Parts: sequence; structure tokens; C-alpha cells
Amino acid sequence: MRKVNFIALALCLTGFTMFSQTIVTDRPDQTESSSTIERGSLQIETGILLGFTEDEFSSERQLLAPTTLFRYGITSGMELRVLSQFESLKEQNSSQKVSGISDLEIGTKIQLFKKESVNTEIAFLSHLILPTGSEGLTNDSYGTINKLSISHALSDALGLGYNVGYDYFGEGKGNLTYSVALGISITDTFGIYVEPYGSLNEFDTYESSFDAGIAYLLKDNCQLDFSFGTGINHTMNYLSVGCSINIAKAK
Repeated sequence: MRKVNFIALALCLTGFTMFSQTIVTDRPDQTESSSTIERGSLQIETGILLGFTEDEFSSERQLLAPTTLFRYGITSGMELRVLSQFESLKEQNSSQKVSGISDLEIGTKIQLFKKESVNTEIAFLSHLILPTGSEGLTNDSYGTINKLSISHALSDALGLGYNVGYDYFGEGKGNLTYSVALGISITDTFGIYVEPYGSLNEFDTYESSFDAGIAYLLKDNCQLDFSFGTGINHTMNYLSVGCSINIAKAK
């Protein structure tokens, strides 16, 4: 199981800010938001994930501690992104374990459409995967992760965001991906989301999953989150907690 492609959600849980806040994050769900951070600001989104996958050949436990996404606003509507994570994988049947740094990801998000009078936003995100990881954790080849992100503000308390994408990890045909997240604002500082997501691996094998989570606004520039996910037609479970902070450009 790769990082649960965390890489999940600017604009609070679905693509539109649910609270009156200065921070909108790309975690904890799978859906990337359709918004970029402000020019000159730095945002750090970090968390811990414990995951488990199983099939007829193996049973594997995954620990990401931590996974960290750095986002920097280059211009209005464009940001630079760097993802790094420490990963530990343990094969439950053989007790074989490997730990180290996963392949580094460097990318950008570009906002394609945003208007005050329209409740829809569109952005494109692309990451280049560099084969820099530790032995046993690297793909040993370059890859890419790409997503088109679209979001709609349905009301003051509801937001809908969805992604379609294509991932390639250096061999084979690659994977088609999708996710659909519904975010609900409960109070000014607390929100929840539910989300089905999945992939067509190698354009052949379909995997369907579901996750849900909460976000709590500790300060207007600091957000805490908790999420969990499970496989629908395959065996997979995970739990994750995280924290995100926005460091605004000095005035």
C-alpha cells in the first residue's frame, strides 16, 4: 500500500473552506483540493498513518511516521510541493521488516478556474516521484502522480470535491484513480467528511475503498485531523492522525 495518497485536500475537507480560517489543507482525505495557498506562504502538513493490507500472497503492516507535505505559494494560483516520509513495512507472515525514507515527490498545483460568482473551482496537480528512497522502499525508477481536482460549494455547510487522475510508477501501464469527498461543517471549528475512492490498477484490476474523518481548527492557521479507511472489495484498513500549520508571508 503506497502512502494513502495522502496527499488529500486543500480547502478543508472538500475543496471549499468550511471555516473562517487562513488554513486550507490537503489532508486527511484522498481528494486533493482545487485551491492553492497564498503567494509567499509556507504550509506544513504532517501526520502518522498505521495501515494494514492483505491478499492471497501476503499480509503487510505499514507505518508512516511521519509523512510530511511542504507547500509554498509561488504565485497566486500556483504552489510548489515537496512530499517526504519515513516508512516502515513489516510482512506479517515472515516477520521481515524494512524501514527508511520513501521516494521523494516534488510537484506543483495550478489553479485553472476560480471566480467569486461561481461555486466551482478547478485545479491540476502533478508530482514527479524521484527514486531516492531507501533499499526495499524505492521503486528504483521515476514516476508521476497526476490529478484533476474539481470542487463545488453546495451550501454554507456542505462542500463536494472530486478527483480523477493517472499514476505511473516506472513500469507497466499505470493506474487510473478517482475520489469523491463530501465535507460537512458541524461548527465553526469542527467538520467531518465521507469519501469513496478507488483505482483501476494496470487498467485491469479495480480496487474500491472508503474513508471518513474529522478536522478541528485549533487556531485560524492550525488544523488537527483524524481519519480512517477500509477496503470495499479488498482487505485494507488504516488509521491516521495529523496536524497542519500555515506560516503566512511577513507583511
